[in-house]
Amino acid sequence: MGRLWTLATHLHSLAGPVTTLLYPLYASVIAIESTTKVDDEQWLAYWILYSFLTLTEMLLQPILQWIPIWHDVKLVFVAWLVLPQFRGAAYIYERFVREQIKKHGRGGEGENGASTSHHHHGKAPKNKFVRSIAPNKGEQEAY
Repeated sequence: MGRLWTLATHLHSLAGPVTTLLYPLYASVIAIESTTKVDDEQWLAYWILYSFLTLTEMLLQPILQWIPIWHDVKLVFVAWLVLPQFRGAAYIYERFVREQIKKHGRGGEGENGASTSHHHHGKAPKNKFVRSIAPNKGEQEAY
């Protein structure tokens, strides 16, 4: 029973990095190389949510350390975000994050109220922050 418990403990400690980093990294590379945009949206949404989760976890660490099942809950939540059967990251982004962006007028609307969402094909103005960090067309550097 001791060896089985040791094996289970090691598998459990590997499950976090594999679920939160290794599989998403692999899937992100596959998404970049594919011609469809659906998987790009899933993985960009995942990295946005994973970053938010990591920052929140850092801020709340003094509280979270007192919750013994926190890592298990996080593992199940992240598995839901990454598994292709659920597409949880895209769901949360579409349902909650995009709604907040639209609600607060950042990214979803230009200065004249026109939508700048990636779903529209027109050339709408970008907000000031995006203009300040995004290179102009033709200025992109090759990697």
